[in-house]
Amino acid sequence: MTTTDTTGASLPLTVRDPGCGPRIEAHAIGAEAAGVVAATLKALAEPLRLRMLSFVATAPAGEACVCDLAELTDVSQPTVSHHLKVLRDVGVLASERRGTWVWYRITPGYKSAISTLLESFAPAALDARGPHPHLTGLEDADAALDRLAAELASAHPDLGADVVLSTVRESYTALARSAKVPAHLLTLTERFARQRLADLARDAPRGGVADPAAAPQVLFVCVANAGRSQLAAALVRHYAGNRVVVRSAGSTPAADVHPAVRPELAALGADEPFPKPLTDDAVRAADVVITMGCGDVCPVLPGKRYEDWLVGDPALASPAGVAAIRDELDTRVRALLADLVPDLDLPTP
Repeated sequence: MTTTDTTGASLPLTVRDPGCGPRIEAHAIGAEAAGVVAATLKALAEPLRLRMLSFVATAPAGEACVCDLAELTDVSQPTVSHHLKVLRDVGVLASERRGTWVWYRITPGYKSAISTLLESFAPAALDARGPHPHLTGLEDADAALDRLAAELASAHPDLGADVVLSTVRESYTALARSAKVPAHLLTLTERFARQRLADLARDAPRGGVADPAAAPQVLFVCVANAGRSQLAAALVRHYAGNRVVVRSAGSTPAADVHPAVRPELAALGADEPFPKPLTDDAVRAADVVITMGCGDVCPVLPGKRYEDWLVGDPALASPAGVAAIRDELDTRVRALLADLVPDLDLPTP
């Protein structure tokens, strides 16, 4: 439908739908609120700021020193300070000076929003762009995963072939998210899947109730499963052998074990450790769950013994610092084993 202007030219005639009207505005965010939200999103829309934000949000103590944040990039200290000021100005970060350094933490009002951004929005944005680089190759691995599942199913007939296959595929996908060397994925998947299936088989017959005849099982959980939890698990294996079943996991597993920790693990005879994600089956199978700086990510199940060990993170520690952390873990592990297996002959420290 058209009308004409004063020159006689045809113009389109806009016809409003009877259902349209001023009430449409009631369904949209208000102009003032949109401006505030847009300003915050603009502050977040910078790669380095997002990385800093994720570092602070996942820090064991819920806060991070500016000296640690500077390690994320090669930019100058003033540039780092500028980005942190932008996040502080919009209210996302709060800061506190302690002595020489300034510490940053997520402001209480933004904790839930930042968690949603990092744990839900970010993965969805990556998925929308196509297969994540760390997840490519799954189709090529299908046949190998099927063969592995068939092999493991024969060792766990009570679990069912479908459970074994889904566990193998879930293990592969979980490890692929942080895989540093994709060529090793199948080998790591086999080791991780074997652990998970053993945990499922252990938990199934007892229905979550501890079997007094079974060896006690301990699960160590930290953020990256690249340092503290690996060291603690290695110490348990070193002292207790098969008298105690031990697992370790991370709420956000790293791509690899911290280089500073590897010599300590090697000295304890650890068998090529690798970071593993936290799973519900590991928690269900455990008699004791020990957390180290991972917050509330670990499921709390009835009948479990929970402990929180306040132990330093060796990620950025000096060699002397790593040794001190190892010694503290050694003391704690000895006390734990003396309680779990009182007849265990522990060597004198």
